[in-house]
Amino acid sequence: MTKDQLIDAVAAKCGLSKRQVGECLEAVLDGITKALQKDDKVAFTGFGAFVISNRKARQGVNPKTGAKIQIPAMKVPKFRAGKALKDAVR
Repeated sequence: MTKDQLIDAVAAKCGLSKRQVGECLEAVLDGITKALQKDDKVAFTGFGAFVISNRKARQGVNPKTGAKIQIPAMKVPKFRAGKALKDAVR
């Protein structure tokens, strides 16, 4: 499902305009992004949580040349599915 398809589905279910739903979705995504930038966890009970994980520096290989490269340590966002979501997918 794409972002546009999600907007269409929510608009149809809630009886709102696509523009209103699009603005709300942008606000939600912006809120999640800003929280993660502050190293905060964003949790939706039963659905899941967005967290920041620290990835260690490591050595990698350039696939074109085969040369070894150093990949720096970095923070990466991760999503952990909640029990209700896991059960729904099963």
